[in-house]
Amino acid sequence: MSSAIILGSTGSIGTQALEVAQTLGVEVEALSGGHNETLLLQQIHAHKPKKVFLPQPSRAFLRDLPHNVALFAGARGLEGMLQACHSPVVLNALSGFVGLKPTLITLEQHKTLALANKESLVVAGWLLDTKGMIPIDSEHFGLWSLLQHRNIAEVQTLYLSASGGALRDLKPEQIPHQSLEKVLKHPNWDMGVHITINAANMLNKLFEVLEARWLFGIDAIDAYIERTSSVHALVRFKDQSLHAQLSTPDMKLPIAHALAPKQAHQQASIAPLDLCVLPPLQFEPIDTRKYPLWALKDTLLENPKLGVVLNASAEVATQAFIEGKISFGQIVRIVEEGLMRFEDTTKSLANLEDIYTLDAQIRASVRIS
Repeated sequence: MSSAIILGSTGSIGTQALEVAQTLGVEVEALSGGHNETLLLQQIHAHKPKKVFLPQPSRAFLRDLPHNVALFAGARGLEGMLQACHSPVVLNALSGFVGLKPTLITLEQHKTLALANKESLVVAGWLLDTKGMIPIDSEHFGLWSLLQHRNIAEVQTLYLSASGGALRDLKPEQIPHQSLEKVLKHPNWDMGVHITINAANMLNKLFEVLEARWLFGIDAIDAYIERTSSVHALVRFKDQSLHAQLSTPDMKLPIAHALAPKQAHQQASIAPLDLCVLPPLQFEPIDTRKYPLWALKDTLLENPKLGVVLNASAEVATQAFIEGKISFGQIVRIVEEGLMRFEDTTKSLANLEDIYTLDAQIRASVRIS
């Protein structure tokens, strides 16, 4: 029986990964959770991992934790758990910059990294060996599957698809003033709070552009809005053939291929895409009047180390919006200011320590008002 470690098990990707693991008979050696102790305990009882990480476990959690489960906690607990595990696959579904260190540890251990933590590639893609990764993002999994057994030299352009997010049908002048409740009503996907917000202003697609840049080693990357989220990615080859990857919008497909590629065809819970009832497919350019951040795409591709600035400023701004400290539209201002202020600084980034130092500087400099 194959086995895996699932980091971020209480989030959207993590809960789906546990369902896939159970369906495909993948043993779960270890789990890591965040603040949802109740759900984590339910997962422990259901999937019986041997090891668990929780940053600051409560007394109630310690009381209810089965005695045969090794608990790791504290600042270096996650690192300790990963080093104590033997599973060949680590699924990193952690959200945010915190996911970078587990990514590095997994790659240092020469294990297969099923990567859903996009921030790892956004901030440090130039330091990571992507050959040991299987991307879990639906768009990058789509590109990955299309490029199997193909030479990257044959590729002219990579295309990502975008749903347009919850506010896609509003007028440009209406978008900056929308409430958190409206921003979180994604039309196609059930995702975490931060990624749903980032989908509504195209921040998420900027992250995905940088992910694709590091995963596939190509700068010719673009995106279109495809409202059904049935087309996840396209590749235009130099012979001018255009290949597309289509499937039902369901993250269990890439998760299954990452956890157990030989058994992925057994993932019966994924509904087939019925071409006879699929609405007509239409591709729309991303309108920078609605999504002003999309105008930054070429700048980021020209200097992809700006991903450190993009991620840090976006995390701070998005959290401020969640907490009601700024309007939705002010996220754009904070990200743009960050990129302008630190653009020259990123050119001297040389190692991981530089990334952590710059990340802290950016977060400290963000002006919330």
